[in-house]
Amino acid sequence: MPLATTSELFLREPLRTLRRNVMRSSLSALGVTIGIAAVVCVIAVGDSGTRHAEEQLFALGDNLVWIESGSRNVAGVRTGTHGDMSLTVEDAEAIQSQIPRIKAVSPQVDGGVGVMNGNKNWRTQYRGVSPSFLHVRRWTIAQGSAFTDAQVEQASSVVLIGETVRQQLFAESSDGDPVGAVIRLDGGLYTVIGVLGAKGQAPNGRDQDDTLLLPYTTALQRLRGGGSHWLDDILCSAATADDVLPAIDQVSALLRERHVIQSGPTGEPDDDFNIRRPDESIKAQIEASQTLSDMLTGVASISLLIGGIGIMNVMLVSVAQRTREIGLRLAVGATEMNVLTQFLGEAILLCSFGGVAGSGLGVVGAYALGKSLGWPVNVPPQVFVVAPGVALVVGVISGLYPAWKAARLDPIAGLRSE
Repeated sequence: MPLATTSELFLREPLRTLRRNVMRSSLSALGVTIGIAAVVCVIAVGDSGTRHAEEQLFALGDNLVWIESGSRNVAGVRTGTHGDMSLTVEDAEAIQSQIPRIKAVSPQVDGGVGVMNGNKNWRTQYRGVSPSFLHVRRWTIAQGSAFTDAQVEQASSVVLIGETVRQQLFAESSDGDPVGAVIRLDGGLYTVIGVLGAKGQAPNGRDQDDTLLLPYTTALQRLRGGGSHWLDDILCSAATADDVLPAIDQVSALLRERHVIQSGPTGEPDDDFNIRRPDESIKAQIEASQTLSDMLTGVASISLLIGGIGIMNVMLVSVAQRTREIGLRLAVGATEMNVLTQFLGEAILLCSFGGVAGSGLGVVGAYALGKSLGWPVNVPPQVFVVAPGVALVVGVISGLYPAWKAARLDPIAGLRSE
């Protein structure tokens, strides 16, 4: 074999050989292509599902601690949330002033309300809150501005409307801007001072934008009426994520002390409130999504392994079929390293072609699957580096033994073969 450079042995000669056997080369690379495509598709869809859950977790609130009136189990009877009138504005103020781990507190009064603008009407949910509510829930203002603490103290007739409410009441207006408009809530007049940024569906499927916000004092006096002073919820934001659990314990102790709660027959306190952590369900969803993604990636990797084994078998057959050629090359001066480099180059090129084709096929498959499921799919950029890299490793592993076997061939035995 004439002396050749490493690049010729590793690229030119293997390419020449692969071109002479296009069909066999294509079928050999197909297994790696399918394996890489499956891995890319699974990683892309799994990453998108995890990211969607993380976005839901972020939108849920800033280290949210949610206190509801009523207990899930009072004196052995399951009353459910909002089962009594135990929470007060004073409770919210005490939490804010006495628990340093809580950085923001918003009282909440909620219920259903009919809202009208001209001949348009809609039934939605109202929330009477404080300005801190927007920070606790990480809710932005798309148009206008939020109400102030002064407007809360004055029980002003101002309201923020959600995007769904805006579409129902103001979609046909000339400019679509409801800020400054006067609407009716159960017969009372209120001025729209802002539109809430869109949040979309909650984890339970509820439309979070089908709502309106107003000062909790206004809700107590004008919507609930009857001298009402009790709250449905108190929404709190812990200073950090690590403060959430200690803050829950401190809030529980404070409310039990304020409400003079004694232990029940089982020794546990008969709380007249319930503290929820909605983030727990989403965190569990994220963990489940990651676990499922890892499992599916493992399953997809099996097909990649099978593709590598297929290339190894093809290379072994190729060595057997080209025994005379290998013997001739060794006889005219080629070294064992020359032969090993050529055959290893063929295996690596096959897997590299399969890796590039598989990456493209996987991206197309991921977007097609995402479209059919209605998920926004984003392919992680690192996939385009990792996938060909994995294919390269598969090429080295699957081609090493056949190349070694070819390099160790006895030239005389090779020349004698038919």
